[in-house]
Amino acid sequence: MTDIVFIEDLAIETVIGIYDWERKIRQKVVFNIQMAGDIKKAAETDTIDHTLDYKAVSKRIISFVEQSEFHLVETMAERAAEIIQKEFSVSWLRIKLSKPGAVTGSKAVGVIIERSY
Repeated sequence: MTDIVFIEDLAIETVIGIYDWERKIRQKVVFNIQMAGDIKKAAETDTIDHTLDYKAVSKRIISFVEQSEFHLVETMAERAAEIIQKEFSVSWLRIKLSKPGAVTGSKAVGVIIERSY
């Protein structure tokens, strides 16, 4: 049985894009992250030490993204996945990374990646 810990609609301002004008401004990106974890021990003990701390993951991704200057959302999503898997010992995750307003007429565009090890 796999439990899922998730972070929904985490909005972060960053430099992202391939066009010259995009390199001069900060734009919003939105993360939706699902991570495999076993929450049984946390539920039994009622302590944060036994679960995947979504606040810690969120703070780490915010810090990383705010400082980044990627051209592609694909690269940003891949690097965020690597950080979460390595630093938080997450064996499986799914990241949906959206760039709102990037295409006229659409709410958002982006990528969904799934990684496991």
